[in-house]
Amino acid sequence: VQLQASGGGLVQAGGSLRLSCAVSGRTVGRYGMGWFRQAPGKEREFVATITWSGGSTIYADSVKGRFTISRDNTKNTLYLQMNSLKPEDTAVYFCAARNSAYYSPHHGQYNYWGQGTQVTVSS
Repeated sequence: VQLQASGGGLVQAGGSLRLSCAVSGRTVGRYGMGWFRQAPGKEREFVATITWSGGSTIYADSVKGRFTISRDNTKNTLYLQMNSLKPEDTAVYFCAARNSAYYSPHHGQYNYWGQGTQVTVSS
């Protein structure tokens, strides 16, 4: 399984971005997936996760109400819609997939990782 994240960029505080994660090699529909982020000098942290069906999601408290995770299994693509962005959202964002239909907020439970896409929010 190969993951390719895209959609990052520079945006002003209060703005929006949509990240995409294209999955190749195997169908995205059989994997729970998630987004994580890592800011300079900090550990990788959980952002959001979704089940293989897309029917259930979990969000970190810091992004709840502002970010939305979704997936389109027909397109083998995972998304992260980010609204009301804040400077503290600045980080490299990684998508990940795990060999389970269920979601997980724990990065150690993921088997495949994308290369990351930079999101920078200016104040």
